[in-house]
Amino acid sequence: MLKTTRIYLADDHQILIDGIKTLLHTNASFEVVGFSITGTDLYEEVLNSKADILILDINMPGKDGIQVIKEFSKKGFPCKIIVLSSHDDLRIIKEVMKLGSSGYLTKKCAGENIIEAIQSINSGEEYFCKHVREKIFTTVTKGNPKMNKPELPINFILTERELEIIILISLEFSGKEISDHLFISTNTVETHRKNIMKKLDAKNSISLVKYAIKNKLIKP
Repeated sequence: MLKTTRIYLADDHQILIDGIKTLLHTNASFEVVGFSITGTDLYEEVLNSKADILILDINMPGKDGIQVIKEFSKKGFPCKIIVLSSHDDLRIIKEVMKLGSSGYLTKKCAGENIIEAIQSINSGEEYFCKHVREKIFTTVTKGNPKMNKPELPINFILTERELEIIILISLEFSGKEISDHLFISTNTVETHRKNIMKKLDAKNSISLVKYAIKNKLIKP
């Protein structure tokens, strides 16, 4: 039997809530169990709804999204949180992820990424839309003399996130540093590393560096 994911929506624009509800209803495993246009009393409402995931805007009347996440962090998370915001400021992204959010989407990419975000978070991963992920990665690698613009073959077997991880490993970032810079857990970093090594049949990090140089992911 298909497991249902119960979703609660919080945004100060009713039209956006209606649009997301319509989109989520295209997936039979999603159920929208409630919505709010204010951050006031949101913890109690989400708790009572028994939601699995809260999709939360940053700009909310009463209590903004960051205040809401702080309240959830203090009282205990009854569900996972995906932040949906107009902002792509890395300081805000870093703050909400450190407070315990599981994902971050900009509103301009919500339509094409919201379902993928929910599915990824259900599987235990943190999620960032492509725009946010690229901005984070570019900031981390900017100015590194070994950084190269990858020219990937059509049949490249690594995912975009795995590509970022192998590049950072090859640039001698530790697992903790990758975790801190990409705003993901150390467990997620280690899972990606193991998947990369399995896909490439690599025995150690030196093999990953050799692969990155050979495929022009970094400069020798």
